[in-house]
Amino acid sequence: MIGVPSAYAGDGDQTLQMASTTSTEQSGLFRVLLPAFAKVTGIAVKVTAVGTGQAIDIARRGDAEILFVHNQSAEERFVAEGFSTKRYPVMYNDFVLIGPASDPAQLAGSDIIHALTKVSQTNAAFLSRGDRSGTHSAELRHWDMAGLINQQGAGYRSCGCGMGAALNMAAATNAYVLSDRATWINFKNKAQLRLLVEGDKSLFNPYGVMVVNPEKHPHVKQKQAQQFVDWITSPEGQRVIADYKVDGEQLFFPNANAASK
Repeated sequence: MIGVPSAYAGDGDQTLQMASTTSTEQSGLFRVLLPAFAKVTGIAVKVTAVGTGQAIDIARRGDAEILFVHNQSAEERFVAEGFSTKRYPVMYNDFVLIGPASDPAQLAGSDIIHALTKVSQTNAAFLSRGDRSGTHSAELRHWDMAGLINQQGAGYRSCGCGMGAALNMAAATNAYVLSDRATWINFKNKAQLRLLVEGDKSLFNPYGVMVVNPEKHPHVKQKQAQQFVDWITSPEGQRVIADYKVDGEQLFFPNANAASK
């Protein structure tokens, strides 16, 4: 999947390039967050929204100045490799398992390992994003935890697509799919899909932000990029995140440690 850049104000020296995830874009958060940042600083942000793995590749090449994603182990590796000097925690929500309202595998509950085991045992239709995103990585991690990394069942399919497209395909095929909660809440084409598994502590979904290291890529606008990091982790930026709701439901929760820089 190729991300389509979205601009949120300004141009030239006052424009930053951000590589981020489809969940931050498709949830609608950036439509609120980035104009608020631009209003305070005059700095615009252009976003390329792709899976986390692709976003990290973009930042590693120096094609972005800010990386804002949700795969903590991969983020920490990005820092360890010297492509950034620090990962800043920003916000969190959780992953949820979505599926047909009829729940043919009878897996509804709060135990994701039990649910995936039922998918495997019943050969239920399951749609994987298959795109190296944070959500895809979380899905594979849970299959591995269940001891079923190569035994997902005959109904397992991969789309190599973003979260919105995966939910659309799941709706069309009555398949189970792992989603981040924010995109699910903002998803309009729910059809017969329902939220079936939530509340498992292992489904915790943290987001981090990093400035690309100018020692790796000298063209990076480090000062402006750090302004974004400082703002989004400040009480003001955290308040914008907390206040963003869809139909009265909060999509992301500010990180209590975000201001501890």
